Amino acid sequence: MEFRPMRRKNQALSRAECEAVLAGGTSGVLALAGDGGYPYAVPLSYVYADGAIYFHCAAEGHKLDALRRCAKASFCVIGQDEIVPAQYTTYFRSVIAFGTVQVLEDPEEKRQAIQRLTLRYAPDSAPEHRQAEIDGAFDRLRMLRLTVQHLSGKEAVELVRAKAVQGKGH
Repeated sequence: MEFRPMRRKNQALSRAECEAVLAGGTSGVLALAGDGGYPYAVPLSYVYADGAIYFHCAAEGHKLDALRRCAKASFCVIGQDEIVPAQYTTYFRSVIAFGTVQVLEDPEEKRQAIQRLTLRYAPDSAPEHRQAEIDGAFDRLRMLRLTVQHLSGKEAVELVRAKAVQGKGH
């Protein structure tokens, strides 16, 4: 599939900038084809690694039902959202990833994904505590991987201008 080009190309983030937003974020919104043809968008925690986005869910529920119907998804992360009332605008930076989602069936791959997630959200926790948490939840949770097929990001024109000014100062 060919993805739609961004209309305001001057505000587009580079691949590296998009990946930095994904790597730095702590939550995003996963959008799937939900029940009855309604979009299903759900906020969740995630970890970005090796060009994929990993997240967990229960062993049954709306996400898994939607994925059984259609594995295509988009995932949005807002990296910056600064409201500037005096200018009636927002200085934003956001990224949207498009791809397909798979349930990780291989136990080792699933364990590695859970380890990445626990390390991301509990980096100061002792390794044995993280391991105990993983072992206790392993059988009742599912790990999902969104393989990124297209990545786009955009930022406010004011941020683009500020980068241009900074670039001239060097």
